[in-house]
Amino acid sequence: MILRYKVLSQHPRVFQSMTGLRLPEFDQLLTEVLPLHTQAYSQHLQQQRQHRRQPPRVRAVGGGPAFTLESRDQILLAVVWLRQYPTHEVLAYLFGVSDSSVSRLVERVLPLLEQNGRDTMRMPDPGKKHRRTLDALLQETPHLAVLIDSFEQRVQRPRLGSGSGSSSQKPESKQKDTFYSGKKKQHTLKSQVAVDEFTGQIVDVSQSVPGPTADWTLLGASGLLGRLPDGVGALGDLAYLGLAALHPQGLGATPRRKPRARQRPPQDAAYNTAFARRRITVEHSIGRLRRYQSLTHMDRHHRQKHSARVCAVAGLVNRQIEHRQPALFN
Repeated sequence: MILRYKVLSQHPRVFQSMTGLRLPEFDQLLTEVLPLHTQAYSQHLQQQRQHRRQPPRVRAVGGGPAFTLESRDQILLAVVWLRQYPTHEVLAYLFGVSDSSVSRLVERVLPLLEQNGRDTMRMPDPGKKHRRTLDALLQETPHLAVLIDSFEQRVQRPRLGSGSGSSSQKPESKQKDTFYSGKKKQHTLKSQVAVDEFTGQIVDVSQSVPGPTADWTLLGASGLLGRLPDGVGALGDLAYLGLAALHPQGLGATPRRKPRARQRPPQDAAYNTAFARRRITVEHSIGRLRRYQSLTHMDRHHRQKHSARVCAVAGLVNRQIEHRQPALFN
């Protein structure tokens, strides 16, 4: 069976399984991305003509032979690729095009989905009243905060000889160690996400870095804390100890660490339990991200454009959250 929007939309449950989006959510995505898709393709044709030194185009975009896949099916192809992460050969078979066409379409549509994903990321508004009463144990923590955490994805092992060619580059063994995560016992890339505590929406995604990079180091390099609105704090796990000192306004909090060579005080255990209940939202949001197999299976693209994929998927996840929990956004 060849996948097409016209056919797949007649089976809503299958459509949701293939894309992660319900039909209304995907239709809204189309209304936002299709104009950008037409504009980007027009610019692409113009650049090709300039490169070939051809005269300006006379016919409007779309003139001439019809495409095998219309625009909405091209966007559908990219979303299915993010959700299921099949090889290009399999995706080409399902959509009835060549594998080279799949490569070109993914290359063309992914930046549009990345930009659309970034457009869905909005920091919490300190001007809105709080709708959540904090546990008495957490009164000293920020009342309005983003939740910060990271996740890792397995990547292909760096190729032999990748460190040769320059005496200033690292030796091959060091090149491999750059991506080898001792925690995961494999080569990985790490991505940091920040989540609105109340809605669960993803409000920020960092650039992807080698897996061994410490969460604290990635937080500083991302510049996230400097972009937070005034009055918005940050919560993290034990990997972010000292978060309050790094936050410009001191609005940071982490669980309490066990004292060395002593038993953990009962009040600290109660505090950490309450803190974990507050922080669980970021774990749920990361779980939603990793339902998209392009962020779960081993990366097959040699670590290229990984951040773009994370942003594109974050936009799809934000769209799901906004449509399925409308009361939170009123």
